[in-house]
Amino acid sequence: MAPSPAQIVDPCMLAAIDIGTNSIHMVIVRIDPVLATFTIVAREKDTVRLGDRDPQSNNLIPAAMNRAIAALKRCVELAKGLEVENIIAVATSATREAKNGQDFLTRVQTEVGLTVDLISGPEEARRIYLGVFSCMDFHEVPHVMIDIGGGSTELILADRRDVRFLSSTKVGAVRLTQDFVHTDPIDGTELAVLRAYVRGMLERPVDEIKQRLDGEEKAQLVGTSGTIETLATMTALQKQKEVPNPIQGYSITHKDVEEWVKKLASLNCQERFEIAGLSDRRAEIILPGAVILLEAMTMLELDSITICERALREGMIVDWMLTHRIIQDRMRFQGEIRQRGVLKIARKYQVDLGFGERVAQFATSFFDQLQGVLHDWGETEREWLWAAAILHNCGTYISHSAHHKHSYYLIRNAELLGYTEIELELIANIARYHRRSKPKKRHEDYIKLSEPHRLAVRQLSALLRLAVALDRRQVGAIESFDCQYDQENRQLHLHITPKDLDDDCALELWNLDYKKVIFEEEFNTKVVATLAILLQSNKG
Repeated sequence: MAPSPAQIVDPCMLAAIDIGTNSIHMVIVRIDPVLATFTIVAREKDTVRLGDRDPQSNNLIPAAMNRAIAALKRCVELAKGLEVENIIAVATSATREAKNGQDFLTRVQTEVGLTVDLISGPEEARRIYLGVFSCMDFHEVPHVMIDIGGGSTELILADRRDVRFLSSTKVGAVRLTQDFVHTDPIDGTELAVLRAYVRGMLERPVDEIKQRLDGEEKAQLVGTSGTIETLATMTALQKQKEVPNPIQGYSITHKDVEEWVKKLASLNCQERFEIAGLSDRRAEIILPGAVILLEAMTMLELDSITICERALREGMIVDWMLTHRIIQDRMRFQGEIRQRGVLKIARKYQVDLGFGERVAQFATSFFDQLQGVLHDWGETEREWLWAAAILHNCGTYISHSAHHKHSYYLIRNAELLGYTEIELELIANIARYHRRSKPKKRHEDYIKLSEPHRLAVRQLSALLRLAVALDRRQVGAIESFDCQYDQENRQLHLHITPKDLDDDCALELWNLDYKKVIFEEEFNTKVVATLAILLQSNKG
């Protein structure tokens, strides 16, 4: 099984930052490891409109990036002022889709000192689910969750046991405003085109959700995000003249949403500013967001939606708590999402799991025995190595010829939930270099990595090569090995114990001699292997 970071035992402060298409949000929480809970200490939000992209190049524009960086600097300053020990940050659709998205994240790292994980649409949906599930009891009823962002809409189907379906569709309030709303107030033709486009984009995920519901099941709809909370706030003020505090659990109907779409479509932007509960910045994009919700409810045939105040940011916190083994019971299944995802992909591509698990065991054994001796990598890198070892041979599903390159492609494009985009890139690269040539400057997928990540790929793939060699016949001929490092002579002595003492493991030793060269070059160390049976014979 893949490793987890050391368990957190003392209370700590954690900040989670979500760099979205419309806004940058931060939540700061105090985590109680004993109760496995968190308490919100502060929230910060800044509408930066990062999704105001250049329509010709699809690049993030400099002004939007500058606004985002300024907002992130304020977030980090606030977090430091509240003595936050850890800051986690993710970027979603606007950065994910922009050609210069990685350049923007590099600027954030350089100018703000903040490392941001770029996450896929399905991974964004999974973390939204974690946020919702952490504060709602699903009982035995399946729940559909909808999160309408600036650039994408996530639809999720889950029950109390598992996620049944995750999706992220490129319809969002900012994106649709830019692409479809060119009149003020919107004219009838534009509105009809907008609604038709949304229906077309939502058709596949809605059909998938319906197919995953049993005949007698009736799902409940849960809504998260600023758009849906704003519609609920507007409805509450209109009907009850006050907003429930908290708004968590408040419900609005399909009819409520339908009436808001009609009203919002009849008003120009200036007139929408006068609606109670609707902020000026939200007024500019609320109509397309309301249309998305209306069409989704209509297509799903659900008459009401319940508000959940937790979403992506809280899901990031829950995911961090799972990773650090603070939550181990109710959410245990989700806590193993990475491991289960790797094994699921292994089965999909018909990997010999017995072989893969032996290689993973050998690779992590090398990692553990050489940690602090030849390398200083930690638990996160150990987990990358484990995943790469399990999946290193999956490329044979396509062809044995150049299967290491096929492994890279399959891993890089697999929906491995729980991993960030850069982690998938690193795992794929580590697996890709388990055989043949070592990483080279002309290899595009390797050279685009940062230097620390290139070093991780070189060193971890070198460990993987040794592990693969030790099971060359794929029969588990070697039971274990012990590493002894002679620092003075820069020699690594491998004392290998075969499973069968009559087996000379000649093929494994030959393959180890062949594969160790790249390891020796990378670590500037000579590898000397001895077989326990030979040692015993010499003693005799």
